[in-house]
Amino acid sequence: MDEARAPEAARSFAALRVAGRERELRLEYEWVGAERTTASVVVFLHEGLGSISMWRDFPRTFCERHGLTGFVFSRYGYGSSTAKPPGERWGVDFMAKQANDVLPALFSALGIERPWLFGHSDGATIALLHAARYPVAGVIAVAPHLFVEDVSITSIEKARAAFESGDLRRGLAKHHVDPDSAFRGWNDVWLAPAFRDWNIERDIETIECPVLAVQGEDDEYGTLEQIRAVARRVPQTELLVIAACRHSPHRDQPELLMRAAGGFIAARS
Repeated sequence: MDEARAPEAARSFAALRVAGRERELRLEYEWVGAERTTASVVVFLHEGLGSISMWRDFPRTFCERHGLTGFVFSRYGYGSSTAKPPGERWGVDFMAKQANDVLPALFSALGIERPWLFGHSDGATIALLHAARYPVAGVIAVAPHLFVEDVSITSIEKARAAFESGDLRRGLAKHHVDPDSAFRGWNDVWLAPAFRDWNIERDIETIECPVLAVQGEDDEYGTLEQIRAVARRVPQTELLVIAACRHSPHRDQPELLMRAAGGFIAARS
């Protein structure tokens, strides 16, 4: 977490009205890589504590290297986007709401059609859920979550301890205007007793587009059963298991991930 948020003047913001919300959402976003053409845009969907800046330079480098146009944004509650009010608690279906309510509104507002979705962790789950209902060119799902495992809960409990001790909070403050919004939205729902039964395996069975499911061999937030479940439910899925890699392949093995994901998109474009 060594890169600070970009100056606000360097960002653009989309103002959205989303079903079920009284107030307007203001989401920060950036275009990276090649200028927009008729080719599909690659939309990057960050992890549960992520934001534009926490991707570091991966989206820009990836898109420039492969001649692609990239769209990177911070979800509600993250980065410089609208913060979550302290008393708001996200429901078990919070990722489905992002996939089915927020993304369609965002894409409509910005004229994004049939994109490639490149998601990491919670962002990968959102990508899969969106692809199950809406037309997309394909999905790169990096360390997705389809169900809750003990290893996930253990790591998330450790994250809570690190946040409450102050170390993680100071790190998140470099990337989020309101680090409590970013952390509590994610951590509170994942550790809620009702979330233990959360499972989206059946929900993704309608995906028809190409899918590359990627996971690090040493992922501390989930076992390889997560991406194996994607392949069982979506038969056209290709799997990539990366050695010497934990939960964030774009940080631990960026060159390998860039080659694999870039080649996957190129072969299907």
